[in-house]
Amino acid sequence: MPDTNRSVFSVAVPAESGVARLYDAPDLADAYAVRLPDNAIDDPELLARFLFAHQAGWVAKLLALRDALVARFGIKTSKQLRIADSRGSRERVDIFRIYTRSAREIILGENDSHLDFRVSVLQQTRDTREGSARYLTLSTVVHCHNRLGRFYILVISPFHRLVVRSALRRAARIGWPTA
Repeated sequence: MPDTNRSVFSVAVPAESGVARLYDAPDLADAYAVRLPDNAIDDPELLARFLFAHQAGWVAKLLALRDALVARFGIKTSKQLRIADSRGSRERVDIFRIYTRSAREIILGENDSHLDFRVSVLQQTRDTREGSARYLTLSTVVHCHNRLGRFYILVISPFHRLVVRSALRRAARIGWPTA
């Protein structure tokens, strides 16, 4: 029987998320959720920082391969994204710029010449058979500006889905930070 606190499942982009209606017709929109333990912290920024700080080793290798390929096309590399904001590490979560913060959600992302994207890390309470439970939902929406953006999303989306599911599963397995 699967551990419900580690099971990652695909969901619709939550209507209450700030990214749900960001783009009229997104070129990519997906969301994945995982149940949080009762004692997990409730700060979405700290949850996001934990999630992205504990990626599997193969994700770093995949990102390095991506960087080597995209640099030739003028697409920002992860190194460029990490140094993009000189105001300090509090303005970024890993390679992602922070756009908005609230008590239940942080929205991260980046704009580039080929596409804009946003990632929402949203804490939700959902009804379950046992009562209610907290879930962390990671949603991604992308708006492409041109053919390069559409080609990039076509190629990257299967890897994106693997990375997102892996990150949520790994964080749950390691154990979310507690209050």
